[in-house]
Amino acid sequence: MSPRSLILIAAFLVPTACAERIPQELRDARESYREAAADPTTRQETPAELDDARQSLAKAERSFVEEGNSPKTRDHAYIATRKAELALVLARTADHAEAARNAELWRTRDVLAAEQAENATNASRLTAEQERRAEAERRAALAIAALARVAAVKDEERGTVVTLSGSVLFASGKSELLPTAASRLTQVAEALVAGDPDATFVVEGHTDSSGNEDFNQKLSEARAQAVRDFLVSRGVAADRIQARGVGEAQPVADNSSAEGRANNRRVEIIIPPSQ
Repeated sequence: MSPRSLILIAAFLVPTACAERIPQELRDARESYREAAADPTTRQETPAELDDARQSLAKAERSFVEEGNSPKTRDHAYIATRKAELALVLARTADHAEAARNAELWRTRDVLAAEQAENATNASRLTAEQERRAEAERRAALAIAALARVAAVKDEERGTVVTLSGSVLFASGKSELLPTAASRLTQVAEALVAGDPDATFVVEGHTDSSGNEDFNQKLSEARAQAVRDFLVSRGVAADRIQARGVGEAQPVADNSSAEGRANNRRVEIIIPPSQ
């Protein structure tokens, strides 16, 4: 097909593309092909490359008719431009080895451009992740501050530990929450919900050493479950929180004194360190 015929077809097709503005890439492709096709040396020395450029331009024209100024149209046009330019370079370069080197250089530049685009995308993703993490850390800090107003909070190797006195939550030997516990645990739930949305929690029940060890183990499990269920009822996602009982196995004070036993009767909410 002659250059004049292709240009006439392109001109005829433009109105069918909903009068959409012709992308600059397509204008460049038409001009590059026109220049290559009008060059006698190109027609003689690189007819295959010239035909390849013509087919690529035809794809770009069809894409413009069907999709308008879309990324696909611009991509096809860009490819057509490069192929037309390559046909010219190969034809005009007397030293074919030099032409091959030029072609390889262009391909290398394209690869580098693609790598740069990918690196830019990865950098954007990294920035977004850093911003998300910073926001999560900010929310977590606010949540810890809120928890510190209603319970004892400390950092340990296993994470942030929020300690609630068992006497505030339960009657002696019982696992049913006291009415007065609702206000305290509601504030705890609100702080956990407002914190890092990716954080998980473990509710641990502890007892003193008074009484039967098996009973204390079961009591600690029931108390931990009661606190977990309450927090879930106040908005903490069930899949983010689990309960376990430790019984009398992990005292924090001497069980020989009333004060020590009172300190050992507790419920701990552990917030593991962020991964």
